[in-house]
Amino acid sequence: MIGVIDYGMGNLFSVSKALERVGVPYVVSDRPEELEKADAFILPGVGSFSDAMDNLRSTKLDQFIHRMVDEGKLLLGICLGMQLIFEESTENGSAKGLGLLAGKAVRLKDRDAEGKKLKVPHMGWNRLTFHQTSPLLSEAEEGFVYFVHSYYIDGMEDGDLLASAEYGVRVPAIVGKRNVFGAQFHPEKSGTAGMAILTQFTKMAAEQEVKK
Repeated sequence: MIGVIDYGMGNLFSVSKALERVGVPYVVSDRPEELEKADAFILPGVGSFSDAMDNLRSTKLDQFIHRMVDEGKLLLGICLGMQLIFEESTENGSAKGLGLLAGKAVRLKDRDAEGKKLKVPHMGWNRLTFHQTSPLLSEAEEGFVYFVHSYYIDGMEDGDLLASAEYGVRVPAIVGKRNVFGAQFHPEKSGTAGMAILTQFTKMAAEQEVKK
């Protein structure tokens, strides 16, 4: 079972519908005692980094996430949820994140290297480029996926970058280290390429449960 963490700022409907399409059981909750029955977790997110972290802390879901990750359960952050797994964000000053991966969220540049103007927030389809092998990517392809974001992760460890996309800068699109993963784009809105990522995440969760 997949636990979708509800902290008041997630794209819960689209993620839930995607999990229904995959055909896996899931629970959407803001209660740790209910979520901890799950085999793996999705941390969705839309909106402000600092507000999201405030919500996670006030509900003690930040502590829950750390405990589940320490126990070896899988975590997938989506969009803002991916940014939250890093150390900090420069949005509205500075805010500390969950610190599960090294790096920080910084605002996208409004011009590329040639000076061409770019729209921020970035909304649209961009092609993935893979950088590392990972179980999460075993069924995926370097197809186009759908982004909606104004910030991207900078200063992360090269070994944690699984896939990127170009939008004026190299945007980390899929990240992963041990049992912690993230997707900057919306896999639930990204057609075949995105659903392959979500489907594989649920398969990894099921395989992990069988090994127990």
